Amino acid sequence: MHDEKMDWDEYYGGPSRSMVKRDALDVLVLAKELAALTERELMRVPLSDALRDQVLESQRITANIAHKRQVQFLAKQMRKHEDELPAIREALDAPKQERRRAAAALHRIEEWRDRLIRDGDEAINELLAALPSADRQQLRQLVRTAKAEAAADKPPAAARQLFRVIQAAYGEAIEPRPLDEIPQDDA
Repeated sequence: MHDEKMDWDEYYGGPSRSMVKRDALDVLVLAKELAALTERELMRVPLSDALRDQVLESQRITANIAHKRQVQFLAKQMRKHEDELPAIREALDAPKQERRRAAAALHRIEEWRDRLIRDGDEAINELLAALPSADRQQLRQLVRTAKAEAAADKPPAAARQLFRVIQAAYGEAIEPRPLDEIPQDDA
């Protein structure tokens, strides 16, 4: 046994066969994503003309086996243009990240709404510290109405309105503080 750790590439003269297969599979998944894009989405992805033509060709072919073969050929061509792959991945990940950010913002707003209904004035004060553009009187009124609706087993119309008010305040705020940055008393 050797006392020194040696890099696989240096020791064996290149990447292992399984590493090559994993990389090829990653590029194939990327090619499938490209082939599934609409024309408008495809225009946002930085591709060379040759790769763009291959993507369009794979989209044109609809027969299952032929389409699969064409996507595999697209992946092969993409492996030849490895310098473009990071930019392509980044362009494909940008919309996904935007959707995640939007979903996270909606979850924060839902947490605020639930906390306002549960904790009342204390939570309203904390929300106003984070979002000074919110209207205290409107928040209090909606919280009271939402609590009354919940007690009477009525549909949560006030809770929905409270959500919209918080969402509007979040939209007006330049840098809203997330819920987890605001001190909470667990007493």
